[in-house]
Amino acid sequence: MVGEPRAKVIPLHSNSGRSSAQRRASQRADSARRHPSLLADPDGRATAEQMSAVVREIDQHRNGGAETVAEDTPNELSRAISGIAEFVTKRMTGDYTVDEFGFDAHLNDAVVLPMLRGLYNSWFRVEVSGIENLPLDGAALVVANHAGVLPFDGLMAAVAVHDHHPGNRVLRMLAADLVFDLPVVGQAARKAGHTVACASDAHRLLAAGELTAVFPEGFKGLGKPFKDRYKLQRFGRGGFVSAALRAQAPIVPCSIVGSEEIYPKIGDIKLLARVLGLPYFPVTPLFPLAGPLGLVPLPSKWHIKFGEPIPTEGYDDTAADDPMVTFELTDQVRETIQHTLYQLLANRRNTFLG
Repeated sequence: MVGEPRAKVIPLHSNSGRSSAQRRASQRADSARRHPSLLADPDGRATAEQMSAVVREIDQHRNGGAETVAEDTPNELSRAISGIAEFVTKRMTGDYTVDEFGFDAHLNDAVVLPMLRGLYNSWFRVEVSGIENLPLDGAALVVANHAGVLPFDGLMAAVAVHDHHPGNRVLRMLAADLVFDLPVVGQAARKAGHTVACASDAHRLLAAGELTAVFPEGFKGLGKPFKDRYKLQRFGRGGFVSAALRAQAPIVPCSIVGSEEIYPKIGDIKLLARVLGLPYFPVTPLFPLAGPLGLVPLPSKWHIKFGEPIPTEGYDDTAADDPMVTFELTDQVRETIQHTLYQLLANRRNTFLG
């Protein structure tokens, strides 16, 4: 009717709605066209067979990954079980050898070294350089600095040589009498291939062609205060040089950085040390205040460097008993280690990060 207002018609499906629907359909078609199994359709529309092929392909990838994980896990488990069974069998049947010093190579490879590798790889994160300076075979005397309250430096050096040397050589260490007087510890040290730091044992090891290690600072280096870190102490009387000269074995200087910080020694309870028969009773920021927790070494970053060997073949038979010769060689080895320590420290940015 004339004069009445017209009703406004609102469309149920606006053009914008149709545009959105068309865009979504176009996107689905584009996504479908990207999959190789749908390229055969010129209109970009997936048939039932093509969709089934896509589903089958996805299932194959999914099942394949699961099968890989499932395959790896049993393999690792079976290897571990096989290794344990082999170890137990050899120990029970006695199918292993022990040398004249008590070294049990089978126990060392199966138990001792795997136990130390956790500290070596994950805790101290040891870096090694100069491993090529160690001979592939035959005798050599490795001379290293000593520090850290407890002799972790020797243990880490043994792992470094075994795991990085192309011949997986065993480092036979000369240790103080006290180590072998301790219950359990002394027997374990023998089985790991180590012996008493005396001239006769050193000569026997070198004469047998063993890679032998000595720490001439002894307890003076191991128990020195933290303020004197990386300052080498006196190298004894040069007995290690005499042993190397007699066996005509090269001397390899070894410098270890990182060991000084694992137990920062800030004090010494001398009365308690005398009562216990120890060279020192250390006080660190965590021990004995934190109890057993204080025995956990701090995770400093380590670097072990083996220097160029110092030959001994050119000396005559009387050189081993000549104090001037032994003094000069001892001083040369000490200066080489000290200089290398300063170089490694200069290149270190952080105690715990390296």
